[in-house]
Parts: sequence; C-alpha cells; structure tokens
Amino acid sequence: MARLAQTAGLTDVQQEILSTVRDFVDKEIIPVATELEHRDEYPQQIVDGLKELGLFGLMIPEEYGGLGESLLTYALCVEEIARGWMSVSGIINTHFIVAYMLKQHGTREQKEHFLPRMAAGDVRGAFSMSEPGLGSDVSAITSKAVKDGEEYVLNGQKMWLTNGGTSSLVAVLVRSDEGHPEGTAPHKSMTTFLVEKEPGFGEVRPGLTIPGKIDKMGYKGVDTTELIMDGLRVPADRVLGGVTGRGFYQMMDGVEVGRVNVAARGCGVAQRAFELGVRYAQQRHTFGKPIAQHQAIQFKLAEMATKVEAAHAMMVNAARKKDSGERNDLEAGMAKYLASEYCKEVVEDAFRIHGGYGFSKEYEIERLYREAPMLLIGEGTAEIQKMIIGRRLLEEYRFQG
Repeated sequence: MARLAQTAGLTDVQQEILSTVRDFVDKEIIPVATELEHRDEYPQQIVDGLKELGLFGLMIPEEYGGLGESLLTYALCVEEIARGWMSVSGIINTHFIVAYMLKQHGTREQKEHFLPRMAAGDVRGAFSMSEPGLGSDVSAITSKAVKDGEEYVLNGQKMWLTNGGTSSLVAVLVRSDEGHPEGTAPHKSMTTFLVEKEPGFGEVRPGLTIPGKIDKMGYKGVDTTELIMDGLRVPADRVLGGVTGRGFYQMMDGVEVGRVNVAARGCGVAQRAFELGVRYAQQRHTFGKPIAQHQAIQFKLAEMATKVEAAHAMMVNAARKKDSGERNDLEAGMAKYLASEYCKEVVEDAFRIHGGYGFSKEYEIERLYREAPMLLIGEGTAEIQKMIIGRRLLEEYRFQG
C-alpha cells in the first residue's frame, strides 16, 4: 500500500516542494534531532538549510521575494518537518504567522519594509498575546500602549514567545484605549504593534527585555521566552495596518491559520510515532515471534494508522478551506483538536509498543512522548477548540422555532 497520509490533487510544483522537504528531513533533521533536543541546542545548521530552501518565504507573495505558495503547501511542509523534529516546525511557524498578518493586514509601507527580508529569512518573526496571568482569555490583556506624540509607549509583561530570543520582529498585542472610550468592549480596544529588536537575551532595545529561555519538559531547542516592556517607545507607523483597535481581529486571523499549523505538527509527530512503532514491532521478538504478529499489537497499529489518516484528512480540509477564501474557524478548530488528541494517543501507543525501551533516552519515542503534550495547549487548548466548534455549530444549525 502507499504510505499513510497521502494528499490527493497536488500540483507537480507542490509535489516537488514536498519531496525536497522530506529528503531534507530524512537527511538533515532526523539523524541529529534527538541529540540536539537532549542538549536543548538551537538547530542553527538546520535553520540555515531551511533558509536556503526558501521555506521562510513559502507563503509570502512573489512580489516580495517569496514563493507565493498556499496554506496547504505550507501545512504539508510543516507536517514533514514536525515528523523530523517538532521544534524546527515551531521555529518557522511564528515567523509564518507574523508574515501572514503583515500580508493580510499590513500597510503598503509595512509590507515593503518587512516582507522581502522575511522571505529571505533575514528578519525572523515572533508573535505575542499571552501574559503571565492569562492564556486563552485574550480579553484580559493588561499590557498597554499610550500615545505620546508620534510614538506609543508600551508597558507590560508577555509570556510564551516562541522564537522570543532569536527573532528580530515581534508582533505584540496590547491594550490601547486611545480613541476607544471607557466601556468599549475589550476586543475593540486592542492593537498589534510591530516591534523590531536585536536577536538575543537581556535588554535587546531600550525598554525591551527578553529575560532568557524558559526551561520546558519538551519542545526544546527552540527558544520560548518572556517579554518585558518598560517604557518601550514604538513609532506610530509600526501599528499593524496603521489603525488602532484592530489588533484582536488581526491576531485571531493569524491564530486561525496557526491552528492549521498545529494540526499539521500533530499529524507529523503522529506519523513519526507510527513509523517508530511499526518498525520496532517487527524487530522485537517475544514468545518466539515478532511482536507485530501478536494480535494485540496489530490492533494497536491499526488504531494508530487510522488516527494518522483521519487527522491528516481534517488538516488538509481546513487548509484548503482557508485557501479558498472561506471562513475556516470551524474546520481549523476541529483539525487542531483532533490532530493534537490523536497525536498524544498515537505517541502513547508507540511508547507502549516499545515497552521498557520507550522509557530510555536512547530511543526516539522518548522525545516524542515529551513533545506531544505541547500540542494539546498551543494555539488554544482542547476546551477552547470545543467552545469555538460548539458556537459555530449553533450558528450553522440554528433552530428556527
């Protein structure tokens, strides 16, 4: 049979891109991923390779130096990269979200200033919504921007920035009450600022500090950080889109495609877990035969493969819906929810197939077992996805009584 998670209807160009990425993953990522992950080492050589492949500009329009590809192409590339090492897919994901937000909502000047350098990988993006006191409750943001002449002064603390240290451009969501009278709904008084900074840690520009990497259970290699703004001055022309009060909608648009990305990551990690499980099951012998010949293991493999296929199909559907220009929050929420849950289950089954060896750091499945839980949280928890799905279903199936 063909490999799992094949995608019908791809163009020759899409197939060539995916073949190139898969080859890169097999040769440049999988052989070194576990060693780098255990050292929590940033994969600079891998990132340089992705830059040479043009992946940082995959969805940026050709007029700005990118490849102008679809969300589907990008999601399928992310699936392949996450199959090699999920942290690497995180390095390009936040960059992609910021580039997408600029493409969709930026002014002409902002697009011309940032997108060509982002396509080349010379400017790398991160985005910031969460704060220490909130996660999914974006309306509770307390970080604030106050107008001062031709600048805004930003104060507050942000949390969970992927690429917070290595990025040179951060899209930051804060409250901005200017022009929005008291009593305005919270989501209508938020603004996204495009904050340029030097890569690194400590005070990376006056008023902006990146304290250091947050030590995590998994998802290592990629830097996850806080961001502290203390009198940070940002020019008015760095308000995304040039108008305040639109930040919430801009960020949600970015997160919507980010959820397709997280679904793709879940698909990639699940695929790798299945590959490891089915291979080990044919190598490990008990009671005089490979454990793959035991019915209990075959049942596990059957369930794992079915989940990989189902998650992939939903992810592809959500990406194609967005590419068509239609609203896809329902499909993206379903895909993110299902793929992350199935990823956790497939990884655990592969872990069980490995038996005691799955607990050893010598085996790749140990790394996947620590990585999968992040997908249950990133871009909104399962509970948030269910809220989105439930509300959209009630809109579509409104009872007319």
